[in-house]
Amino acid sequence: MDTSWVSAHPGNYAPAVESMLDALTLTRSDASGDVFTAPSQWQPQGRLFGGQVMAQAAMAAMATIDDNRAIHSLHGYFLKPGDIDVPVTLKVDRIYDGRSFSTRRAQAVQHDLPIFSMIASFQTPDGGLDHFDESPPNLGDPEDLHPGIDLLLATGHPVAEGWAKTRPFDFRYSHIPKNGKPSPRPSGDQVVWFRCLSELPDDPRLHRAALSYLSDSTLLEGILTRHGVSWTTPGLKVASLDHALWFHRFARVDQWLAYVQHTPSAQAGRGLAMGRIYDRDGNLIASVAQEGMVRVPSPE
Repeated sequence: MDTSWVSAHPGNYAPAVESMLDALTLTRSDASGDVFTAPSQWQPQGRLFGGQVMAQAAMAAMATIDDNRAIHSLHGYFLKPGDIDVPVTLKVDRIYDGRSFSTRRAQAVQHDLPIFSMIASFQTPDGGLDHFDESPPNLGDPEDLHPGIDLLLATGHPVAEGWAKTRPFDFRYSHIPKNGKPSPRPSGDQVVWFRCLSELPDDPRLHRAALSYLSDSTLLEGILTRHGVSWTTPGLKVASLDHALWFHRFARVDQWLAYVQHTPSAQAGRGLAMGRIYDRDGNLIASVAQEGMVRVPSPE
């Protein structure tokens, strides 16, 4: 990825955005194969953010594809926690290249062990049928909503403060206006507006990777709120297990996107969350599904 935009625009982006751009800048480490390395981002809990590793795997897979083929889906499994003190090695297998579609497998490795495994599919642009589910009504305007970073800082929790400093996106909950009482919302459902904290380079691959990055944020929250559980509950354990993302239409991630989230089921220490990402014109940009481990301590 060309990083000249970063050096040419000092001060135009928050340190968290610079950190994300650094993490998504891959170095080819094997001249004879598709092996890359990338830095790890600091996180307050000492383990890698899953969205970072997933976005890096997407960037690695995209590095082996011609520019005329765009990623249209990825399916990944989070295998073990990542280490923030160790770079990530990304290994790509070129599984298939057809007339219209290509398939790649990418693995993220640390300490010689895979921490994330993904298969992604790419397609040459084509015509065809076109429809999408409309966005829900009354999503509000993100400018009228309370900045999520302020909400994190207001908790006084050290982990929340760490998240506030490391998230490269401005995020705002549709039920929390800047002025006034938070409005009620259906239990387990929420809408979160997202936008990168500063302008990103024009590279479409970077915007798709950044969309992968942000799609791992806030999605499992509804599983907790549906049961009246706070993420600050002592002994609570939550971790992403797998993630599926379908790219329907292109959108810039440095412009506002609405992430409509719902949880249809939780059972056996796991919960399923689903999301739809819309732009401000109501176009469906992407669909997301994620299952997570959710272990709530017994009242006893």
